[in-house]
Amino acid sequence: MEDEDFNQFAAFIKKKTAIDLMQYKEAQMKRRLTTLREKRGFATFVAYSQAIDKNPVLFDEFLDRMTINVSEFYRNPSRWEVLEKRFLPQMLQQHGRLKIWSAACSTGEEPYTLAIMLAEMNALHKVDIWATDLDNGVLDKAKEGIYVERSLRDMPPTAQKKYFSEHDGQYVIDEKIKKAIRFEQQNLLADTFQSGYDLIICRNVMIYFTEEAKQLLYSKFAKALKPGGLLFVGSTEQIFTPSRFGLETADTFFYSKTAE
Repeated sequence: MEDEDFNQFAAFIKKKTAIDLMQYKEAQMKRRLTTLREKRGFATFVAYSQAIDKNPVLFDEFLDRMTINVSEFYRNPSRWEVLEKRFLPQMLQQHGRLKIWSAACSTGEEPYTLAIMLAEMNALHKVDIWATDLDNGVLDKAKEGIYVERSLRDMPPTAQKKYFSEHDGQYVIDEKIKKAIRFEQQNLLADTFQSGYDLIICRNVMIYFTEEAKQLLYSKFAKALKPGGLLFVGSTEQIFTPSRFGLETADTFFYSKTAE
């Protein structure tokens, strides 16, 4: 009965939002949503779904809980350094203009990190940066560009001083950096992707998906890259057989699309 209750809830969510909860690791997702459901006083997922359908506040809270909104600037700094010192200079030299996508961008730290790097290279005017997430709530926070000090702990001090202003313990990102990024809502698993990307960054999200969903996404990302384009994944998301998707290892957690 418990499984059927959750299955009915998943069917309702898929119909309402096109989000397929069955493509997420069930134990993790079910535990997270059960906690939220019980906190709001609903004994079953069916009752919770009826409430969500009528109450936009509950629905937004559900979306926020099911998405993973943990992010920092320069998360895993050594990997960002490889991007900054090796791959971005190569791309800028080879192409007149870069098309870049930060997928599952959360509250914006990732695409803003990239924009700051490019600004430091005097190349921000040579790129188009698109950033997407499933959750409109975190996208609103990303567009505001206001962060707590903890989010900046791996930020180089010179960059922090140059691109942020501090107000009452919060750090506001520079307007030039903010304007360089276009934020939009997107469902990675259900929506079609644009193509011709030089760089796709999708980090620390795949670990929450089933193996089938991961394979679907890797295939979609590979098709969205131009030949030689680069996919940058998180530190726990190594692709063990990248050739299956038309990719090859370029560096640790970097994969390039093989020539067609």
